[in-house]
Amino acid sequence: MDGTVLIADDDRTIRTVLTQALTRAGCRVHATGSLAQLQRWVEEGRGDLVITDVMMPDGNGIDMIPAIRKARPDLPVIVISAQNTIVTAIRATEAAAFDYLPKPFDLPDLMTRAGQALARRVRKSDPAPAAPALESAADPTLPLIGHAPAMQNLFRMVARVLNADLPVMIAGEAGVGKTVVARSFHDLSDRRESGFVVLTSADLSEEAIHRAGDRAQGGTLLIEDPAGFDSAAQARLIGMIEAWEVGPGRNQMPRLVSTTGPDPQADVAAGRLRADLYYRLAGVTITVPPLRARVDDIPPLARHLLARAAAQGLPARSLSEGATALIRAYAFPGNVRELENMMRRMALTAAGAEITEAEARAALSESAPLAQAAPILPPPPSQPGHGPAAPGTPAALAEPATMRLAQSVEMHLQRYFDLHGDDLPPPGLYDRILREIEKPLLEIALDATGGNQLRCADLLGINRNTLRKKLTDLNIEVTRRRKLM
Repeated sequence: MDGTVLIADDDRTIRTVLTQALTRAGCRVHATGSLAQLQRWVEEGRGDLVITDVMMPDGNGIDMIPAIRKARPDLPVIVISAQNTIVTAIRATEAAAFDYLPKPFDLPDLMTRAGQALARRVRKSDPAPAAPALESAADPTLPLIGHAPAMQNLFRMVARVLNADLPVMIAGEAGVGKTVVARSFHDLSDRRESGFVVLTSADLSEEAIHRAGDRAQGGTLLIEDPAGFDSAAQARLIGMIEAWEVGPGRNQMPRLVSTTGPDPQADVAAGRLRADLYYRLAGVTITVPPLRARVDDIPPLARHLLARAAAQGLPARSLSEGATALIRAYAFPGNVRELENMMRRMALTAAGAEITEAEARAALSESAPLAQAAPILPPPPSQPGHGPAAPGTPAALAEPATMRLAQSVEMHLQRYFDLHGDDLPPPGLYDRILREIEKPLLEIALDATGGNQLRCADLLGINRNTLRKKLTDLNIEVTRRRKLM
């Protein structure tokens, strides 16, 4: 790796680690804790790459990118930030940053991206973009925060297709925040000055559908759970979309955004969603992960929701260490919606400024009946195969004592069938179940081996080429991890 790297970060430790790593890789490094100093170096013609934090004592690193590109169009910028929000990812993308990484970042990953940036500079002919005007349009209370890889991938995908002329389908379980993601496609896009209209199963008449379409012209039409529309309403919706596509008002056609359950293709297979409507709505499909897939995001998300509750007039509260540990361990079958309700309830009922472990345990116990009904959780501790739960411990937190994997799988499958009552689950169950088991197995094995595919294949007892094919088929992102900063 060859070149001069300019680093701007107010954390001395990060400056030191990056300087040492880049120097060992063969780069020359200038590091500072000031954006003003960084700007001087850029204007003096120094540097082949900039690595900058966002929140600095003397300004915002993303806000500085247009000035850098104006002075040095060929100078790539990598943004690193502890602000792990969708707005940060979108602002970095729209400001034409070469890349964006959340803190704590993977050091080898950052080194790889730095090498790519040094080898592939931005062309001098590229115009410098205007500073992205998202601050005023974005709702700072949107709970779209998260450092987990699943959320960062979501942020990057939203940033890539934010202003693309494609319909977007947002899939996920109830309560994960699909409507919030859908709203961000409008509020953070070029269409934010036009209408944002929501179409639900309550708006099924032909008049209501066309009225919603007219109000959304030039803006965004959010179609919530189209699989819940009856066949006649789905047909009317298809007719309206076809009229837009071939009619004189095509240029004012609204952006179509829809929300669905976690498996819209199963809805198609089961006949709940018309295939021709699905293909018109699923130009890009984005899946919002459940909270159980990003447990490390639960504590910061809980703190964010408490802060938002305080901003709305509820008592200001914080979480004790014990309360945080309990909340992180809970499965949250109701996802973000359940977490938000719980935080608001504890903000109202806590005795002091800090929510105690006992208060958190009591709040979680109130959610235990729901948790016991959730397919992902073990049965209540009174059932065979489980040790007794600690007094006051929610069933969702009780650990199975002797349950074998086969028994656990049988239990979850039986619950899945029970949830459908007298009806059968949608066709294709065999492949869906294998995928549900295979994907977490590969992800956990990769994590345990630090992303080393050779070691992972050996651990699993399969051929490396077989592993690579499965990773591709299951859309599993592989990142080599050695040191986090």
